[in-house]
Amino acid sequence: MPTDRLAVKKTYKLYIGGAFPRSESGRSYEVRSAGGAFLANAALASRKDVRDAVKAARAAVGKWSGATAYNRGQILYRIAEMLEGRRAQFIAEVRDSEGGNKSSAEAAVDAAIDRWVWYAGWSDKLAQVYGNANPVAGPFFNLTVPEPTGVVGVVAPADSSLLGLVSVVAPVIVGGNTCVVLASPARPLPAITLAEVLATSDLPGGVVNLLTGQTAELGPWLAGHMDVNAVDLTGVDDHALARDLEVAAAANLKRVRRPAADDWAAEPALDRMLGYLEPKTVWHPKGI
Repeated sequence: MPTDRLAVKKTYKLYIGGAFPRSESGRSYEVRSAGGAFLANAALASRKDVRDAVKAARAAVGKWSGATAYNRGQILYRIAEMLEGRRAQFIAEVRDSEGGNKSSAEAAVDAAIDRWVWYAGWSDKLAQVYGNANPVAGPFFNLTVPEPTGVVGVVAPADSSLLGLVSVVAPVIVGGNTCVVLASPARPLPAITLAEVLATSDLPGGVVNLLTGQTAELGPWLAGHMDVNAVDLTGVDDHALARDLEVAAAANLKRVRRPAADDWAAEPALDRMLGYLEPKTVWHPKGI
């Protein structure tokens, strides 16, 4: 048998509605390692793909937000289990994408797995922490409960291809929202592999939709889409582009998150989860 053979390089697809379609445009681009070596081909998404992803995300809102908080926590924990099972692959992809040594890649992957577990644990506690029975004057019960915002557009960070990605996606979906994610154009492989994990982890199709391509091309269509309720611009490093996306988002008064800087290795906090929840208050008469 011949010992020399050509490696079969993978051509990755998009992840929309629980399926893996090719880009509507038929385009792809080369993904290279931190050292410049060819790794794979990734789909170059178009604005039509953005529209399809938003449509899938909107269709999934009812089922996902209507699931019990306990069930959502179970599914997020299952994602952590699946990540653990493919730990070696993620370590290799993070190291190829970001460079550095094996120990730093291992630390990033382990932190990403633990972060899914952390958010899974918060799923059925958000209502108790963020909701309340409010004391009011009069014969009424006054109750505040958090509800999901809806469809969230997320621009994933480029500096942390897996841990940063998990840190912006998990807090969006744990509260019942769905999302459309633009992966880092230069480091998309951990994100696409994560999509393969999501597809086999009981997560309903459409809850997370992942597109690969150029942020400058796809961002305006996502930020300006009238069926998107919030956008996270964490991964937009170009200040002029970020400003343009904020303007586009204002067309239907989307919530916009644009943090100045993030330390992905730091302990997660509640603010990302609470930023995509709407506190709703109801009054109910009592004593009659």
